[in-house]
Amino acid sequence: MNPEKVVFGFFIIWALSLNFGFYIGEIDNPDHHHAYELAAAIFVNLVATILKFGDRSHLGALLLASSLVADLQLFAAAIVWGVAMNVEPIGMTASVMASIVSLAGGAMLANIISVLLLIIETVILHR
Repeated sequence: MNPEKVVFGFFIIWALSLNFGFYIGEIDNPDHHHAYELAAAIFVNLVATILKFGDRSHLGALLLASSLVADLQLFAAAIVWGVAMNVEPIGMTASVMASIVSLAGGAMLANIISVLLLIIETVILHR
């Protein structure tokens, strides 16, 4: 067993599970989506992205691209959250929370693609 691959797979799957944990719940209910969970998802996604920089294969490039998409989506969700909470007339409304959760859903889709690519790469290497 390769410890480097274990850590690599761990962070990719952890990124997906944190993203899913933030995404699940009523889309417009702020009580179902916590800011710290979004922050944790962003942090773990960044670690997963950094780990993907070393892979020079074609699948590695796709893994990096999907991770960058997830990072951008999560950053956009955090920016929307920050603007909504710090700009006086906006506040946290149902439509703002729906936008944040939708952006996190896009990141989750990118993370699902990362996990699928990891599975494909694993199957290819075992042959």
